[in-house]
Amino acid sequence: MSSTLLTNATLLDPATGRATRGAVLVRDGRIADIAEGAAPGAPAEAARIDCRGRVLTPGLIDMRAFVGEPGAEHRESLASASAAAAAGGVTTLVCMPDTNPVIDGPAIVDFVLRRARDTACVHVLPAAAITKGLAGKEMTEFGLLKEAGAVAFTDGLHAVGNAQVMRRALTYARDFDALLMQHVEDADLVAEGVMNEGELASRLGLMGIPREAETVMLERDIRLVRLTGARYHAAMISCADSVEIVRRAKQDGLPVTCGVSVNNLVLNENDIGHYRTFCRLSPPLRDEADRHAIVRALDEGVIDVVVSDHNPQDVETKRLPFAEAADGALGIETLLGASLRLVHTGDLALNKLIAALTVNPARILGREAGRLAIGAPADLVLIDPDLPYVLDKRRLKSRSKNSPFDEARLQGAAVLTLVDGRIVHAIDDLAAAA
Repeated sequence: MSSTLLTNATLLDPATGRATRGAVLVRDGRIADIAEGAAPGAPAEAARIDCRGRVLTPGLIDMRAFVGEPGAEHRESLASASAAAAAGGVTTLVCMPDTNPVIDGPAIVDFVLRRARDTACVHVLPAAAITKGLAGKEMTEFGLLKEAGAVAFTDGLHAVGNAQVMRRALTYARDFDALLMQHVEDADLVAEGVMNEGELASRLGLMGIPREAETVMLERDIRLVRLTGARYHAAMISCADSVEIVRRAKQDGLPVTCGVSVNNLVLNENDIGHYRTFCRLSPPLRDEADRHAIVRALDEGVIDVVVSDHNPQDVETKRLPFAEAADGALGIETLLGASLRLVHTGDLALNKLIAALTVNPARILGREAGRLAIGAPADLVLIDPDLPYVLDKRRLKSRSKNSPFDEARLQGAAVLTLVDGRIVHAIDDLAAAA
């Protein structure tokens, strides 16, 4: 059995919020021992890594990542997406069903799992489509898809607009104890909109997307959850009104959770600047008041998880006038560094941020990861929260380069990532030590 001893680390367990100085022994893909202060006993042949006081936590879990494979490997493959994930400290990613063919049958789920096993260096969990072909009309076979390995059901970038179809989907999800993840945007209210509706959109001469495109869909879904009792996850919310809708649903005891994109946490509509298409996103970047409301909701626990909303686009779909460009941006490799901005500004405690990136998504997905405990999977990330750098999109692992954080000054990064006890990413000095 292979063993690795990680010493002199600041151990942060997001399940308890406790941070102590200590060491972790990894053996055969699991956490074999944890010791505060002195290092635990380890086999003589164990690799030893001095963490130099940096923060050791469970690996990050990204609940929303779009991967091109199958069908659009030129934008991103499972191999390139997993390499980017490892570099960003993400050890588990949930890939969306927006592929070609769509992940709407057991054979496609099986293909993704087998392909990930052969080419990916992190855990890849496929989410299956709610409706066939993402068309919003005919439901997929929830039972067969879940049995094949689908961890959740979503129509990805598409919302299920038909209320009757959504009601049936929630009913089936309840019966199969499945999780439904909805992209809360009413397509009819979005219409030709390309950014947040308001004064800035008017000044830029761009069509706006009202907050009601999000809140109307969210309100409807919450009422259907009340009717059916199914587990429901709003993939991403972006405004203060949505926060209050989710808050009320949780206060009423409904099985509702929600996420937020890291982009909406740390950027606002002003970052669009002179029509920067890398900042054309769905949901759109909102104003600063909404951003602050979202950050407060994350701090209060109303928002459960932070996601990268990793959606790589190629040059042909991004190097266009803003109104014609595709929605989406890279995010999985910058998820940690960008979200640490909130810690450095004092808006969020480190333990709360890490919980939203680890134990909370693990709980929602029903995974045993996300804990720093004996017997837990050895999916770990060593974080240097103070490491400064300027992001260069050319050095990103993703095949596409449409990052809204290109040339941004960031502070904090993953310096070592382990998946099942295997090192899948390490900066030079730690790689040499291992």
